[in-house]
Amino acid sequence: MNAMTPLTDILEKLKSEGYTQDFNIADDCIICSNNNTTLDPSTFRIDRYFRFEGETDPSDQAIVYAISSKDGTIKGVLVNSYGLYSDEKAANIISLLEHPSK
Repeated sequence: MNAMTPLTDILEKLKSEGYTQDFNIADDCIICSNNNTTLDPSTFRIDRYFRFEGETDPSDQAIVYAISSKDGTIKGVLVNSYGLYSDEKAANIISLLEHPSK
């Protein structure tokens, strides 16, 4: 996808690839908002991520993480702001996940 691909297009593409869960962050866990299940971050990994930068507004900066369980049974996305508006709790949980470069 090119740099100008809209966030909604990335979310649709990931959904078509099986990333159907919508993840959120609690203090120390990932929450699957589709069914309010709490998940241990140590059992998940980041498969890919996409950054979006607003052309005129810094608050439009976002990052989309494609996340899956290590056993491959659960796949979903987590959207977070980055830079000045990033969610510190989300950044902490993301740092616990296995990353593609590891």
